[in-house]
Amino acid sequence: MTAPLHDTPADADPTEDVAPAVDAGVKKVEGRSLKQIAWNRLKRDKVALAGGITVLVLVLVAIFAPLIVSLLGHPPNDFHQDKLDELTNLPKGALGGVSSDFLFGVEPNKGRDVFSRIVYGARISLLVAFLAAIVAVALGTLFGIIAGYFGGWVDALISRVMDVLLSFPQLLFIISLVSVLPDDLLGLTGTSVRVAILVMVIGFFGWPYVGRIVRGQTLSLREREYVEAARSLGGGRRHILFRELLPNLVAPITVYATLMIPTNILTEAALSFLGAGVKPPTASWGGMLRDALETYEHDPMFMVFPGVTIFITVLAFNLFGDGLRDALDPKGTR
Repeated sequence: MTAPLHDTPADADPTEDVAPAVDAGVKKVEGRSLKQIAWNRLKRDKVALAGGITVLVLVLVAIFAPLIVSLLGHPPNDFHQDKLDELTNLPKGALGGVSSDFLFGVEPNKGRDVFSRIVYGARISLLVAFLAAIVAVALGTLFGIIAGYFGGWVDALISRVMDVLLSFPQLLFIISLVSVLPDDLLGLTGTSVRVAILVMVIGFFGWPYVGRIVRGQTLSLREREYVEAARSLGGGRRHILFRELLPNLVAPITVYATLMIPTNILTEAALSFLGAGVKPPTASWGGMLRDALETYEHDPMFMVFPGVTIFITVLAFNLFGDGLRDALDPKGTR
């Protein structure tokens, strides 16, 4: 009979040496939440990350516009006639009067600081774009989830309303509405009235796009097992709509809202360019492009700076929105 290689005491714990060996040889596997997976995907997308950083910088510029202008520029509505040529009213110096005091030069004819007006113009563009997106997302989510869940005549009615709004000439309606509304409305005056009108009209005509997305997603989600389980357990319609379906719609709604904001920025710029945006002397990027039409042949830089700003802003939002869509896609592999 062969003797054992090692003598084990009778009172020894047989798992005493096994546990450390298991811990040392096997790495513990930790699960990751959907948020962690999405964030890891987004971090790997350098282009989307650069777009997100640019968006964050633009938002900070709009918030801290008075501080930035006090440090690097001049008040946006101050005239600097000494920086203009007396005969042509064009900026003195090269590139539209660009210098250490006027980073983007000065306006022809008026001599206002272009840099300061672009910084303050970011406030108008981003404010209108974000608030209009909130209005569109709120209305689109509400009507879209109702249409998709209830179906029948409710779905048919809401869908026909969306079709009518999508075929309505939005720009013409805003221009005609602005021309007939008074300067004082519901306690708002001046620029506040124009901003409120732009937000409500752009948001109102934008919600059908969100509504169609939410409706389509709801049609597929309402037949899922967890919805049937909630219904069989006695869950009411409100519970199913806002506790079961809505949390699963957050990802597509967030992505579409991110992609809607640059469209709203372009719409606000177009309306300001056509004279239906905020009133002068309030700075806006579209209004600056309109003013530049008179002198772009002699001072092209006055058109270049607001045009490039709009281009960078819209591009940054689109890149970030595309990356966010890929990161939140459960079937994605990026």
